[in-house]
Amino acid sequence: MSDNSQQLSEKISVPFPKEHSTSVKGDIKINLAVVAGIVRLAAQRVKGVHSVGGGFVEGIAEMFSKKDSERGVKVTENENGNYDIEVKVNLLFGAELVKVGEDIQQTIAESVLQMTRKHAERIDVIIDGVRTETSDAGTKSAS
Repeated sequence: MSDNSQQLSEKISVPFPKEHSTSVKGDIKINLAVVAGIVRLAAQRVKGVHSVGGGFVEGIAEMFSKKDSERGVKVTENENGNYDIEVKVNLLFGAELVKVGEDIQQTIAESVLQMTRKHAERIDVIIDGVRTETSDAGTKSAS
């Protein structure tokens, strides 16, 4: 019996794909919650952003219904296979709102493309409020 099992093990060969092989078949799917996390982190890096997320009432509702990475961010995949994104932000008082909004769009577009290899075809930035650096304890300070 051991002789038979030894012959069997010698005959079995398992093909492994070569490193970086393009012949590997299968899908790589990125959960939209992951993309929402990328969007949230990218937006928080932009100078002039106080926080990502809606106003107080909406924030309370989202606290119980969404993960931290998804609060204030909505991501859908469109018919072209790319992303449509909506992000709600609170900006710092004194910031040039339109410029910061454009910077948010650019930073999100670059981050999403770099990390997912998919384009963000539409990025809607909704400015939900303006805050001072010291308002809302525990939030990001200006950089």
